Amino acid sequence: MNRSFQEMTVLITGGSRGIGAAIAKRFAKEGYQIVIHYLNSHEQANETARECMAFGAKVITISADLSSKEQLHRMKEKLDSMNVTPDIIVNNGGISHYGMLMDVTEEQWDYVMNVNLKGMFLCTQLFMPHMISHKYGRVINVSSVWGMTGAACEVLYSTTKGGMNAFTKALAKELAPSGITVNAVAPGVVQTEMMNDFNTEEKEALEQEIPIGRFGSTDEIASLVYFLSLPESSYITGQIISPNGGWLT
Repeated sequence: MNRSFQEMTVLITGGSRGIGAAIAKRFAKEGYQIVIHYLNSHEQANETARECMAFGAKVITISADLSSKEQLHRMKEKLDSMNVTPDIIVNNGGISHYGMLMDVTEEQWDYVMNVNLKGMFLCTQLFMPHMISHKYGRVINVSSVWGMTGAACEVLYSTTKGGMNAFTKALAKELAPSGITVNAVAPGVVQTEMMNDFNTEEKEALEQEIPIGRFGSTDEIASLVYFLSLPESSYITGQIISPNGGWLT
């Protein structure tokens, strides 16, 4: 890998807000070209793009439904037409689901599976050939602590994240001979919009369970993702790394 960071491109799915936006800005600070994928958050994607451009980065925003093979292929065709091919894929896009398994419908099951798992599979498969041909690449999957331990009332979500972790371990072995690393970052509780459904009392109780005594920040997760993209992380592959404040050890 002889190219500079300024010649490298990172694709962040679900990059318009939360952890995805923090990841985009972290890479922008280092001079990477950024591709921010989003589904419906058009204004938030543009705002994140403007923040990235303030660091001098080249930024592209692009919309696609991760559950749709056709839309993802069109996304790739659009990037190809601009001569943009990711060297680093951050599979961050996904949706959560909360509820008893007894109440999960088949349609809900299929949709969450398709977004969280099939979307990761399709994005990775679409852009792998470029990495293989260059003998360098990074695939970083944003999972969850629930993919490691499971959570009551989040069986569907936990299942998708557990599948993401297994995908990570298996693909790492498959791509290692091509100079490509595959890792997952499985955060514990992070202060994002997903925490807005919790009241103050619930948040305080949760913080007390975490040895460090606080929630993680999106910037802390982004910094770990960034490190896993660097050449000096090349001996780390097939790992599920969980920044969780000591909550799970």
